[in-house]
Amino acid sequence: MLARNARTFLSSDFSQGSTSIFAPAGTPAHSIFSLSMLVLGITFAIFLIVAGLLLYAIVRYRHRASDADASQEPPQIYGSNQIELSWTVIPILIVVLLFLATTRIILSTQNAPKPAAALDVTVVGHQFWWEFSYPKLGIVTANELHIPVSDPKHPTPTYLTMTSADTDHSFWVPRLAGKMDLIPNQINTMWLDPQAAGLYLGQCAQYCGVEHAKMLIRVYADSPADFAAWVARQQKPAVNSDDPTAAGRAIFQHSVCISCHTVAGTVATGRFGPDLTHLASRDTIASGSVPNTPANLRAFVDNPAHFKPGALMPAMHLNQHDLDAVTAYLATLK
Repeated sequence: MLARNARTFLSSDFSQGSTSIFAPAGTPAHSIFSLSMLVLGITFAIFLIVAGLLLYAIVRYRHRASDADASQEPPQIYGSNQIELSWTVIPILIVVLLFLATTRIILSTQNAPKPAAALDVTVVGHQFWWEFSYPKLGIVTANELHIPVSDPKHPTPTYLTMTSADTDHSFWVPRLAGKMDLIPNQINTMWLDPQAAGLYLGQCAQYCGVEHAKMLIRVYADSPADFAAWVARQQKPAVNSDDPTAAGRAIFQHSVCISCHTVAGTVATGRFGPDLTHLASRDTIASGSVPNTPANLRAFVDNPAHFKPGALMPAMHLNQHDLDAVTAYLATLK
C-alpha cells in the first residue's frame, strides 16, 4: 500500500511539474532552449537534405527493364572536386557555427554579473540526498530548495555554491538551468532565476550509486512574501519543551539518531544525515521519493529500505511504542 501510494504521488507530482527543457522558466533555461532549437533546426535540415538526395538516387537510378545486362559493370565516375569540396567545407562551417553558439551561451551564463540582492545557497550532494544551507539566513534544510521568484526588472537570482560529500553528483532542474556537477574537494557554481512561482522538479544527473534514480530535487519558487514567510518559519526553533511528545524526543535523543541528524536546540548535532529541525514542514521524505505523511514517516524510520533499497540509513527496528513516540515527535518539527 505504501509503495503504491508513493508511485501515485510521484506520478501526480511530475504531471504537475514538468521536467522538459522545452518549457523554460529561467534565464539560463531560455538560453539553453534557444541553443537547442538552433541545433535541432540545423540537424533537421541536414536530415531533409540527406534523405532527399537518397530518395532521389533510389528513384532516379532504379533498375529498369530497358537497362543493359546487369552483369556488365556500369560506367565508372572518378569523383568531383566541387562535390568533395562541398561535403568537406559545409560540415566544417556547421561545426564552427555550433561551437560559437554554444560558447556564447556558456560564457554569457557563467560570466553574468551577480546582483547585490542575490540569494546565496550552499549545496552539498550526499548519497543519496541534497543538503541546502543559507549561510546569510542561518537556515539548513534538505532536498527541498526554496528560492524567491526573480523579477526581470529587479533581478534577485539565487547563486548556488556546490560540492559533494562523497562521490560525483550532478544538480539538474531542466526548466531552470543546465546541469552542474558536484565533485568532492571542488567548488562549482550556478545560478537560478525562476520567473514564475511554482514547483520545479529535477534530480541527480550523474550516476552516484544504487539509489541514484531516487535522488530527486524539488525547487519551490516562492513569491517574495511567501519566501519571507518561509524564512521566518525556518528560523524559529522547532523544539517545545512542554509539548506532549516529550517521550518521543527523549527516545530520539538517547538513540543513535543523534549521531547522524541535527535538530537545532537539542543534543542532536549529527551531520551525516539530513537536518531534521523542520522535517514536518517538508512535503516529502526520502529525497522527494514519497509524501511526508505520518504513515510514510513511521515506515521510513522503521526501515528506510522499504522506500529506498540501498539507503545508507540503517533500519532502526524500534519496538512499536518507541516507534510511535519517535514518529509523533518528528511530526511536530515544523
